[in-house]
Amino acid sequence: MLRSRVLAVLSRAERQNNGPHRNLDRQGAADQKAELVRKMREKAGSAEGAGQAGDDTAQS
Repeated sequence: MLRSRVLAVLSRAERQNNGPHRNLDRQGAADQKAELVRKMREKAGSAEGAGQAGDDTAQS
């Protein structure tokens, strides 16, 4: 009886998108977001570096 109750709870959790696959989906989304943020920061850093180099030549 306990086993069937546990299975019923698990299947209900999965139907509500609270199953183990949800954590994998969240981790994947977090990884993608971190990669996007890293790329954006690198791009912004290289743009700032190019802008600073341009400022240095303009001042001299």
